[in-house]
Amino acid sequence: MAEPSEAGSIAGATLREAKRAMRDRILRARDALPLEVREQAGRAIVATLVARADFRAATTVLLPLSFRSEYDTRPLFDAALSSGKVVSAPRVNTDSRMLEPFVVADPTRDVAPGFRGIPEPLAHCPAVALDAIDWVLVPGVAFDTRGYRIGYGGGYYDRLLPMLRGDAQRIAGAFELQVVEQVPSAPHDLAVDAIVTERRTMEVPPGAV
Repeated sequence: MAEPSEAGSIAGATLREAKRAMRDRILRARDALPLEVREQAGRAIVATLVARADFRAATTVLLPLSFRSEYDTRPLFDAALSSGKVVSAPRVNTDSRMLEPFVVADPTRDVAPGFRGIPEPLAHCPAVALDAIDWVLVPGVAFDTRGYRIGYGGGYYDRLLPMLRGDAQRIAGAFELQVVEQVPSAPHDLAVDAIVTERRTMEVPPGAV
């Protein structure tokens, strides 16, 4: 995973406001995408993710379930399950404010709306150890080519990603309109290893930022 640098970083209230403004702007643009455009772009994103060598080699994956105007990740669940991977999805622990992964063997049977209406694994799903995960699909609102991201403001993935194995692949999927020139970042922010859109794949070399 690429490490952050001081360059281009800002801090404190200014950083929070810059992230909020970018988050609001990108979400408005994403929400305005026509359904057919979103579906077509989502299929292209998933097809590229499935074809990645790191995804094919992974044995235990962590995949978020799509919410609101995000692209549909269920076809990625189907592909992972059909290839024999252990598939997990995150559930919010409201006491610890952490994401915890649980096995999803059947997205139709094992998932229901949970925290803030986001689809989550149900109580019967067994837990997955964090050190078993070797590939994670990282959601977000905005990304830049350095691999930095803005999430939805809760900090859940910011807390989760450093707890995963160092060799776990952290891959983002997003619509092209979610890629910006530069995401406001702080020195402690972590970058993803690659960003896949419907048009291109941006690999982030280790140590590039």
